[in-house]
This record gives sequence, C-alpha cells and structure tokens, in this order.
Amino acid sequence: MDWLRIHRGDAPLVVAFPHGGTGLAGLDEQFVSPWHAQIDTDWWIAELYAFAADLGATTVATDISRSVIDMNRDPSGASLYPGQATTELCPTTTFDGDPLYRFGEPDEAEITRRLHLYHRPYHEALAAELDRLKARHGKVVLYDAHSIRSHVPRLFEGELPQFNIGTNGGGACAPELETIVANICAASGESHVVNGRFKGGWTTRHYGRPDDGVHAIQMELAQRGYMAEPAEITHANWPFPLDPAPAIRPVLEQVIAAALDFAKGL
Repeated sequence: MDWLRIHRGDAPLVVAFPHGGTGLAGLDEQFVSPWHAQIDTDWWIAELYAFAADLGATTVATDISRSVIDMNRDPSGASLYPGQATTELCPTTTFDGDPLYRFGEPDEAEITRRLHLYHRPYHEALAAELDRLKARHGKVVLYDAHSIRSHVPRLFEGELPQFNIGTNGGGACAPELETIVANICAASGESHVVNGRFKGGWTTRHYGRPDDGVHAIQMELAQRGYMAEPAEITHANWPFPLDPAPAIRPVLEQVIAAALDFAKGL
C-alpha cells in the first residue's frame, strides 16, 4: 500500500491527513480532468504540520485523492450534514458543484471496490495506531487535520473563519481539550469557531470516545492562512505553493503542543 504513509511516534498523539492526497488510482480518464479531481485537495496540509513528527506524534496520511474516495466519510454513505450541501463517499461533484466525471458516475460495485482498497485499510491503520498508543499511555488524542478554500459559496456563506474546530458538538473529546484549543485560536487574533459549519467528519465522530481515553478533534483551516488564494480559481493559478513562513504555523505549533500536554496529563 504505497499510497498509505505512516510515521510512528511514541507520544500519545495521532495527526491524520485524510484529504492531502492527489493520486487518482489510475482513474484519470474517468474524471473531467485531473485538475478538477484535485481542486478540493487539502493542499500542503502534511507539510504544514511536519513539525508534529518532531514532537513524537504519529502521522497517518493517504496519497489517494478525496475525489476517488473520501476517507472522512461514513462508509455506509450516510450524510454527515443532512440537509446541507456536501460531497459523497465517492464524490460526484467538486465543492462548487461542478461534475467530476466525464461519463458515468461510480456505481455501487465500484464504490465497494474503492472502500475495500482504500477506505478500509486507511482506517484499519489509523485504528491500529490509536490502539497502540492508548495501550501505552492510557489516553490518546486524535487530531484530524484539514483545510479548505476560504470561500466556497455552495458550502457556506461568506468567508470561512481561519480556525474551524470540530468536536461533534462536544461529544468527541473532553471539554478541557476543546477549550484549550479554542483559547489558543482566540488568542491568535484570527477568527475561529467551535462546531460551526464543520463539526467534525466521520473520523472525529467514529473514534472520539473520551470516556474510553480517545479524544478526537478536527481542525479545518481556511487556506488563506498558509497559501495565497486568488479571487478566482483557475487551472493556471491553482494551487499556489505553501508559504515558506505560514502566518498560522506558530498557532498550530501551540495547538499541537497543548494537545500533547493534555494527553500526557500535564
């Protein structure tokens, strides 16, 4: 599984990157274009958090694009946000609502094939790392790292806050962890929200069991905090490269350090 990248650390923290991949699993010709299939990538997200490994965190990342299969969706296909615009387990449109497929969309058999090849192994690996660290420490934090364009009118009105913290309405982690992370974001002077448009995807909701020692939290970043965002996204200008000194990285360093301290009981 050369598409699955795991860095094993010994600290009680797992940082997951379910949407940073651009690989199309040999399906390039089925999409309108590779660029369309990659436009909604969480660009440079693993690079932005590269410092986490130096702190002893375990990282789990996939190179498979979310357009092939979304690792942060319920494998049953149930919507995470009933009644709101969103994308499916195997998305058929971009965030802007543009069709992804040149011809036919994936049928049930194809979705099942992708689940077996990619979604299931990703989550088996993630669960194994959480179990390993929980057995060692008794408590572990799962930090699900995401990013998105600041303006996606189909999904949310206006400009997205810089820091979007999701804990499934407080059910996926201890209140103390949610408060610590929110306070760091508030002190940064940048906009933030807790359980706003993004309350945490399937990963946060599935693994977050604070009573059992697994505390899950999702961070959805507006991409303007670490890369330039043009007013209009085109094939010629997107994606911009990672800023060499991202303005929000010091805040993220504080957040990750605080999550580690929480897991260690400090």
